[in-house]
Amino acid sequence: MQLSSHKQARRSRKNTPLVVLITGASSGIGKACAEYLAARGFVVYGASRNPVGEAGVHPLPTDVTQPESVTLAVAAVIAEQGRIDVLINNAGMGIGGAIELAMPDEISRQMQTNFMGTVNMCAAVLPYMRSARHGRIINISSLAGSMAIPYQGFYSASKFAVEGYSEALSMELHPFGIKVSVVEPGDFSTGFTAHRMVSEATLNHPDYGMRFKRCLRIIEKEETHGCPPAKLARKLYRIIRARRPRFRYRVGALLQVVFTKARAIVPARWHQTLLRLFYGLLR
Repeated sequence: MQLSSHKQARRSRKNTPLVVLITGASSGIGKACAEYLAARGFVVYGASRNPVGEAGVHPLPTDVTQPESVTLAVAAVIAEQGRIDVLINNAGMGIGGAIELAMPDEISRQMQTNFMGTVNMCAAVLPYMRSARHGRIINISSLAGSMAIPYQGFYSASKFAVEGYSEALSMELHPFGIKVSVVEPGDFSTGFTAHRMVSEATLNHPDYGMRFKRCLRIIEKEETHGCPPAKLARKLYRIIRARRPRFRYRVGALLQVVFTKARAIVPARWHQTLLRLFYGLLR
């Protein structure tokens, strides 16, 4: 009896390294994760606008906000490897400021990078995974994607969008053997803090300015003293190797993870009061 093409493909994959494509791989969490996976025998392609090939990671010039760029990048991996086993959507950026004062171009940049970047990558990779009846997609969200953070409103909105998109995607792809997981990191010590765009309009606003500066100092302190990126890299490795990965993983400092989980059982009024207290917004 001849094996089906899908069964033959599964059998051949057992003896070959998994092919991983990770976005936002030039710095921070993406860089640490790409290098960690490459060191453990995966064939890793690191996609970013300004890629740097190092530590066994194949550089892949990609702008996730541009569908044409994404299509070319994915096609390049397929041409070299014949498949993509794992897609990790990690590319992201942050803009800090009051929701009321956010400019249309700031909102667009936030959503285009964090949300549409994920959508664009999935749209380009999925035809190959679906054809193979095989694949894993790991979308990097944030604890701020299940619990909104003050003065990070559109960052939270972009991550909430990733969460909803991923839930629907997971159900739609189940019949094709493609597993979808969402990873929600807390605060990690990376270059994200230094690269955050800050709203000058909010800084100089008579009502928002003082509160924003106080809140931003707390946010930056938590990020600077956050977990090392290697912690998330280890978690991604375990998710990839898991036979039956969960849909949602929260990774970070214990207190942050517990507080986020508590949102499901603590009255919303109490939860928001605790957040305002933490971020210095009770006055």
